[in-house]
Amino acid sequence: MGGMFGVVSKTDCVSDLYYGTDYHSHLGTRRGGMAVRNANGIHRAIHNIENSYFRSKFESELDQFHGNMGIGVISDTDPQPLIIGSHLGSFGIVTVGRIKNMDELVEKAFLKKSYFSDTTDGDINPTEVVAMLICQEDSFEAGIRYAQETLKGSCSLLLLTENGIYAARDRLGRTPLVIGKRSDATAVSFETCAFPNLGYEVDHFLGPGEVVFLTPEGWEQRIAPGDRMQICSFLWVYYGYPASEYEGINVEDVRYRCGSALAAEDDAQVDVVAGIPDSGIGHAIGYANRKKIPYGRPFVKYTPTWPRSFMPQNQQMRDLVARMKLIPVRRLIEGKKLLFCEDSIVRGTQLKENVQVLFDAGAREVHMRPACPCLIHPCEFLNFSTSRSTLDLAGRKVIKALEGSEDKHLDQYAEAGSDKNLAMIEEIRKTLLLTTLKYQRLEDLVAAIGLPKEKLCTHCWDGTSYC
Repeated sequence: MGGMFGVVSKTDCVSDLYYGTDYHSHLGTRRGGMAVRNANGIHRAIHNIENSYFRSKFESELDQFHGNMGIGVISDTDPQPLIIGSHLGSFGIVTVGRIKNMDELVEKAFLKKSYFSDTTDGDINPTEVVAMLICQEDSFEAGIRYAQETLKGSCSLLLLTENGIYAARDRLGRTPLVIGKRSDATAVSFETCAFPNLGYEVDHFLGPGEVVFLTPEGWEQRIAPGDRMQICSFLWVYYGYPASEYEGINVEDVRYRCGSALAAEDDAQVDVVAGIPDSGIGHAIGYANRKKIPYGRPFVKYTPTWPRSFMPQNQQMRDLVARMKLIPVRRLIEGKKLLFCEDSIVRGTQLKENVQVLFDAGAREVHMRPACPCLIHPCEFLNFSTSRSTLDLAGRKVIKALEGSEDKHLDQYAEAGSDKNLAMIEEIRKTLLLTTLKYQRLEDLVAAIGLPKEKLCTHCWDGTSYC
């Protein structure tokens, strides 16, 4: 995924930029970057944060940053921000999203004898491709519009220009952007949780495709939003920080409602309800409150030195990190019937190890309740599971085993309660060594979020999406 933050202030903005960007660290652990504009131009720094935190990487060089406007990014893809010199003037750019037609765009650029200077592991930087598209027009507004119309996939961006910051939400609003206001500054953020401790009040949620321009005095709309939205449902289920809101809907509140929906018709008789840390905790609290069953923590997470398990690019390292940072509490496990809420099951390999640990510690039963339906389709828009083949998804692996092909009857397997759906879940349950396994129904997840289904991207579960 990734997250970004920008600020334009009447005074020096570096402190706000530093902390505002850091509040996006839960969205990625690969690259972090900041750029500040002042009378001498743009000062930029980018660091690898795979083995260290954003704050620790940038703290020692904060005194080198001066200026009243800047942009920052946490990126799981390319190093950012980029500084671009063009006929529009010099500007900094950060992006979040995934460009599906990168190869096509690069090929067209090469046919025009264009070139790209920024590569990562031999791959062309997608943010530079976005900048190239913007620079093909005669104004930033026209360039942003052209880029959004040309790109397939999703791309939200911030541009740091001489006079202020452009903020553009991607065409179908798959990722969020929100404006925060303070008496002396204006900020834009992926996560609203970046605002309270910096003294900003939420002022405006950008609509899909909307472009605004930020100055210290405020903001103005440059391109109106479109009428179709496909915001990622996983923001509420998994990615989002509990204190954040998207479309005015709080993440933690949605997770409570998800857990309550999981509990509504569940007949499991258990002693304790628990959440797989961290994102499963809110779902578990909602479940426990609905069923009036004690909430406990038989698994605790050791966080001081371990990064998020899904972020390291090597799968063996992801599994190692996940295993090492979850510590069982034997006194809360032994002799107990346990029910866990989890945000999702992707591959299932690490969850299987966790379940075995629980039984080894004396659990009588282990029940699992994922807060979303079974993942059947890899994400095509936000780099969630994009490096995995379809057969790395637990659901698709079972479908191949049952059908002899991974692509047969996917609509039937996605239909909650159908014979094929129940058969798939039963095979996953046996593979994961669980006592019972029940997934959230898609209609209950949609209801918990509170937006019409047509405004949500649910591609991971039912394959539906707009391009």
